[in-house]
Amino acid sequence: MLPAPSFAFVDLETTGTRAAVDRITEVAVVRVDDDQRGTLRVAEWSTLVDPEMPIPAPIQALTGITDAMVRAAPTFSTIAAELAERLADCVFVAHNARFDYGFLKHAYARLGRAFTARVLCTVRLSRRLFPQADGHGLDALIARHALDGSHRHRALGDARAIWSFVEKVYRDEPRERVDAVVKHILRIPSLPPQLPPDAIYALPEAPGVYVFYGDNTMPLYIGKSINLRDRVAAHFSQDWRSETDLRLSAEIRRIEHETTAGELGALLRESALVKSCMPAHNRALRRKAEAGIAELRDGVPRFVPAAGIEPSRLSGAFGPFGSRASMRAALRELASRHRLCALRLGLERRAHGPCFARQLHRCDGVCVGAEACEAHDARVAAAMAPFAIPRWPFDDVALVREVSADGECVDVHVVQHWCWLGTARDDAELADIIEAPRRGEFDIDVTKLLLRRYRAGMLELIPLSREPHRTACAASTSATHAVSRFA
Repeated sequence: MLPAPSFAFVDLETTGTRAAVDRITEVAVVRVDDDQRGTLRVAEWSTLVDPEMPIPAPIQALTGITDAMVRAAPTFSTIAAELAERLADCVFVAHNARFDYGFLKHAYARLGRAFTARVLCTVRLSRRLFPQADGHGLDALIARHALDGSHRHRALGDARAIWSFVEKVYRDEPRERVDAVVKHILRIPSLPPQLPPDAIYALPEAPGVYVFYGDNTMPLYIGKSINLRDRVAAHFSQDWRSETDLRLSAEIRRIEHETTAGELGALLRESALVKSCMPAHNRALRRKAEAGIAELRDGVPRFVPAAGIEPSRLSGAFGPFGSRASMRAALRELASRHRLCALRLGLERRAHGPCFARQLHRCDGVCVGAEACEAHDARVAAAMAPFAIPRWPFDDVALVREVSADGECVDVHVVQHWCWLGTARDDAELADIIEAPRRGEFDIDVTKLLLRRYRAGMLELIPLSREPHRTACAASTSATHAVSRFA
């Protein structure tokens, strides 16, 4: 018996390797249904597909599929419904599955339809079962396991080969081992009985935020991911369970989600939701009143708590730091590395005499007059330079435009003084954020996130004057997408 009721072994031939540009020329499906009583039903189906574009000569030579052969074949739009029916409720199995799965997702997207499935890649299966083997390409598998490769590089021949590979490993290897590897790759979740059977597979394979609820309206847990379905499934996969996941399994009653255009939007939304909803099982992103920044006053670093920070004060300050203690720990490290004075930095308290480091000849001696205060303070400023928060480069807000992988969705994040003011998904929302009198508040997690991306060159800040809000939310096809709000 297989670890799932139905598997579809799929192979495609295409005009090239770029799923967004190239097209399918042949598709084959070997569907295997397991009645869980020891009987397997195997059904084969294949067809040539008119790609509606020329097939490059090297591809014709590799596959043997010519322009003349596909001229009278059906287009993908003609076979899409039948193919979807043959793949329905199946685990999607392919060799280098990302290629075949990606092509089908793009092909259906061009028709305005979504395509999702649980995916099992036989490259990954081979690597986990036979880690010492030399090569895991389909040719290597055919040779190593004595599979029939007589129709190599044709869709049905390759689909038969990967089914033969899976059939053979189940016959030759301990069943428990193969099942464990397959389930690990699929992350087949052990869903809590109180959740509906489709709770995981109703989630999109897209970036966003997910919320677990118990018996009331207060969230149990809020998380984010670039693939909501995979991440939520991981909470309930026995191979990946943590103590938190075990508690969540017992308490969860429903799951809600919100999609975003990309990872940045998911991170920002998660941070805001955790702080506003205070879920029982989130800890790291809760409100951090002890956080703050450091400012140099008369050459001496002074801690400014988060509650007293205006966003405009961030530019030119240092940090941010999770607490006063973390700032002092950073200063101690700098003092040790740069021969700075702990007394002058406020790290030691004594009425007179040298600091402790000076007694060990590890301080240049501002505490005993051996170094001028001005010189020491200049060295402090230089030592703290890696902690400096860059000055805000604009007079007003800036926009960060994030577009989804399929180009369908756009999130416009509005930022000022390294604080996030909000995210807009249409022009009206963007106008409301920009025209609001309130200019955000300091959130250490958001500020750290924005600064980390900015310093790494991953955050393009667009001045408002360069991106009028009437066009900022325009996407390549459609800027609207459904979201659910929970805060």
